[in-house]
Amino acid sequence: MATVTDTVGIEPGRPVFGEPDATRQPKGLWLLFMVEMWERFSYYGMRALLVLYLVNALKWSTADASRLYGNYTALVYLTPVIGGWLADRFIGTRRSLVIGGAIIALGHFSMAYPSMTMFYVGLGLIIVGTGFFKSNVSTMVGQLYRQGDPRRDAGFTIFYMGVNTGAFLAPLVCGYLAQNESWGNWHYGFAAAGVGMVLGLITFLWGRDRYLPGIGLRAQDEVAREKKAQSAPLTREERHRVIAIFIVAFFVVFFWAAFEQAGASMNLFADKNTNNTLLGFHFPSSWYQSVNPAAIIVFGIVFAGIWTGLAARGREPSTPVKMAVGLFFLSAGFLVLVFGAAVADTGVKVSPAWLIAAYTLHTLGELCLSPVGLSLVTKLAPVKYASMLMGVWFLANFVANKLAGELSARMGEFASLQKFFTIFVVEAAVAGVVLLLISPFLKKLMHGRG
Repeated sequence: MATVTDTVGIEPGRPVFGEPDATRQPKGLWLLFMVEMWERFSYYGMRALLVLYLVNALKWSTADASRLYGNYTALVYLTPVIGGWLADRFIGTRRSLVIGGAIIALGHFSMAYPSMTMFYVGLGLIIVGTGFFKSNVSTMVGQLYRQGDPRRDAGFTIFYMGVNTGAFLAPLVCGYLAQNESWGNWHYGFAAAGVGMVLGLITFLWGRDRYLPGIGLRAQDEVAREKKAQSAPLTREERHRVIAIFIVAFFVVFFWAAFEQAGASMNLFADKNTNNTLLGFHFPSSWYQSVNPAAIIVFGIVFAGIWTGLAARGREPSTPVKMAVGLFFLSAGFLVLVFGAAVADTGVKVSPAWLIAAYTLHTLGELCLSPVGLSLVTKLAPVKYASMLMGVWFLANFVANKLAGELSARMGEFASLQKFFTIFVVEAAVAGVVLLLISPFLKKLMHGRG
């Protein structure tokens, strides 16, 4: 079994689990794939329902519902900064996943109880649990690979398909249980999300020792060496790499502030302005939330193959260039929605094709940005700050989701839906151009790791 001296999140000398064969992924990847699939099932199942529940069941205004959505989704990306630090310094990624998964499940089951007090308690528990879970599961994926392993970006893309398998199934199951016209109940949907998290936790406990030996543990015989590493100052190259993470994370804010309209303004557009009938079958508006993950499942393998093939020929674009392309796809998706919104502004409920096309283009952008971004952090982060810097990556999502909620809350202040969605066309395109222009500078800061 190989050893490594510079793998993100693994102390020098720790064995790395996984075949050295560049054509095969480590077996542990598939376990983490399943664990993250169920955790994301729980998250996206509730996310698909949240705004619709507040507006349709509790009769909140769309502005208030959007702001709560923004605050909640922002906080679930803030707490991983703290969870990553605790994992790095005290408890390790493996224990963090178990703690986080248990708290998340309790949160969803709390929301299944029809009480506003339990509703807020549930949101709070999910926020705390996600802090322990989210950055650490991504860090463990990075721990499966040596530095410079060509499988890394493809591995993160496959892992990202696990995220989206759960995200695809969740709105279909939770949305059906919540919005079924005959017997549906919102709290059935919240309970189903909790069941998903329990299944993820059971999967991890079953397979962690078999498929992740040495991953996410803090071996006692390495404590002294780790303390020395924690106190050592960062080298010049390490400082440059950390700076690169922060700059790229800044541009991620522009992507997710627009993309996360999916659960807010786009979700409301689906519910109020779209004809949700296909071949005589009326389907829940929450089902549109499955379009994005379904497209990722379809195109994820394609993109993994593209990156691997380009890397083999020495023609793979740098991560900042990939991410700029992702912003352009996002802008194009909102451009499609602008045309659909123009029809909706006349008072006509529009075809589902407008949302499906927009979500599909957003998906292509996401595949260019999110999985390679996660991979980038594991390549650039110094060993002693691995989980914490993964938390910083999610901190950008905190800012973006807060901004997304605020923007969605102001949707009613615009003269038309068309003008509202135009904001995101321009914002994403401008951010993409700027990122593309500074990509050579970022490549230098990354010292060959991006």
